[in-house]
Amino acid sequence: MSEKDADLLTRLERIFRISLGARRLDERLWVLVRAGKGPFIISGQGHEVPQGIITSFLQPTDWLVPYYRSTCAVLTKGMTPTDVMLHFFARAGDPSSGGRQMPSHFGDAEKRIVSGSSVIATQLLHAVGIAHARTLLGAQEIVVVFFGDGATSEGDFHEALNWAGIHKLPVVFVCENNGYAISVTQREQMAIRNIANRARGYGIYGVSLDGTDVEGIAHEAQKACKRAREGEGPTLIEVRVPRLAAHSSDDDQRKYRSDHELSKEALRDPLAALERFLRVRGIVNDATEAALEQEIASGLLAAEQEAEQSPTPDPATIGENVYLKEGSDAANAS
Repeated sequence: MSEKDADLLTRLERIFRISLGARRLDERLWVLVRAGKGPFIISGQGHEVPQGIITSFLQPTDWLVPYYRSTCAVLTKGMTPTDVMLHFFARAGDPSSGGRQMPSHFGDAEKRIVSGSSVIATQLLHAVGIAHARTLLGAQEIVVVFFGDGATSEGDFHEALNWAGIHKLPVVFVCENNGYAISVTQREQMAIRNIANRARGYGIYGVSLDGTDVEGIAHEAQKACKRAREGEGPTLIEVRVPRLAAHSSDDDQRKYRSDHELSKEALRDPLAALERFLRVRGIVNDATEAALEQEIASGLLAAEQEAEQSPTPDPATIGENVYLKEGSDAANAS
């Protein structure tokens, strides 16, 4: 086995562990919502593996701009299940917002994970702004931003790609195409099959991938990050993934998706594909997977208990991080 192949297997084994943990975390959050312990969840089931693989090529000083399905991406960048639980329960220790932001809106300033808004596609402009600013300051940093196929129907998507293409910004745009913008199918949104084809209109490289092609995703992610670091400009990576759960806990997808369609979706689960890939190569077997499941279950139970028992935000802090304080460094600079 070559050193390159060994590195790939090591990376994919790590991503399998994180992705399986993200799946079990997602499943547990659904249970907690149904039990009335939390208000809301937007599921990332079916999206985990491509997120994990692409994010694994980021360095600590690089920037991750997630969206609401990015549970696996933020775990790969360094957030923990406890962090996600603190966010879900809106506790004071929540790194995303100190208990102020709604669930599935991830952020962690120390890890350079940028919290987004609920407005679709705005995070693409944030990513481009960060990349432009850091480039002007001479920093050798790249930005990876995730979004869904529905976001590509917004003007923000086109503005972001246009600006990034003009200035050759170090941004990797990742479209997780699950075929639905809530209940609207892709064919009702656009007349093309491959969203990555839109990259040509902005003079940047684009590639469309199957979410089960773990080797292909790793190859293209590494290439995209390398291009960004070397000043060769942005990349648009489209990954076709299944949406294995409803759009959110407020959505009933049975109104617009048949049981037959949902059963077909399950057959193209990237997590199952990665498991098969590792089993064939002797990295995963029944014993190792059972041990991993037990480890994940124990960790999630501990994370949930710690987060639920953590203090809620002090009402006296409600005005913090809302207004620019007079006398602060930022105010003086302005």
